Amino acid sequence: MGNMIAGIKVTPLKIIPLAAGNILHAMKKEDPGFDGFGEAYFSLVKSGEIKAWKRHHQMTLNLVVPVGAIKFVLYDDRPDSPSTRSFFSIHLSRSNYHRLTVPPMIWMGFQGVGPEENLLLNIANLPHDPVEADRQDIHFFPYAW
Repeated sequence: MGNMIAGIKVTPLKIIPLAAGNILHAMKKEDPGFDGFGEAYFSLVKSGEIKAWKRHHQMTLNLVVPVGAIKFVLYDDRPDSPSTRSFFSIHLSRSNYHRLTVPPMIWMGFQGVGPEENLLLNIANLPHDPVEADRQDIHFFPYAW
């Protein structure tokens, strides 16, 4: 895990073991990072595949990986941020079960690092709006995936 970027939160989550199948917590409204509810969606990421780069202007992301493993890479290019020009990376999985909260204006990419399909849950504070986000090609930032 690299240096923390200003505004990013990594929150440990609870797994409740049950004989018939575990319960994996994701988020409650009183949790750190909760900034309202707009939508929740799942995204599948194939092993080795990379989805990069995207940043939201207004949306706060709350990312959880209940199945598989995903490497998240964040980049801060906010000129007034104490962590400007910094990368931060973290692997989330069942064995590192945390929620990653990403505030607006942080660039994000992610890669499936589990052996099969990897599942990401995003609990966002706003509904999806395609004009609210910027996208760049995977090679836009100098990061060695």
